[in-house]
Amino acid sequence: MKLLNSGIMILASAGLLLLGACSKEAKTIDSASTNAAISPAATNSMASGHVMTPKKGGQVVESGKYHLELVPEKEGSSTHLDFYILQGDKHETIANAKVTADVQSPDGKQKTIPLSYDASGKHYAAVVSEKASGQYQVKITAMVGSEKIDGRFSFDR
Repeated sequence: MKLLNSGIMILASAGLLLLGACSKEAKTIDSASTNAAISPAATNSMASGHVMTPKKGGQVVESGKYHLELVPEKEGSSTHLDFYILQGDKHETIANAKVTADVQSPDGKQKTIPLSYDASGKHYAAVVSEKASGQYQVKITAMVGSEKIDGRFSFDR
């Protein structure tokens, strides 16, 4: 009887260890995605342990050595987009990138909008003039030299 109870205990313990190992692996895979949209107030950890924290109050995506942040602000009948590209641990501003936003409105229409650099604000800016209500999907593409950096974001209007 003792042998049967010991066998059941060992089998149950091994099963729990196996479930725990599978659970940790799934979390690592889910947190490794760098192109997910992050809510404005959210923080998230990458698999590397790097914490994504909004510096300007917007949505954040970490892409390699770059910290990308989109801050959409409603202005009358349009939406103003402020986009920050910061590099390294000190989050130094990248001022010489070519930046475009591929915007999909809630009604499915797509538009590519160039963002221009605002030296006084140390960010890239553009205006989305579409007036449709709902969630907009935004793919930002930045060329820093020959390096291409992508980030996906969304905002509601």
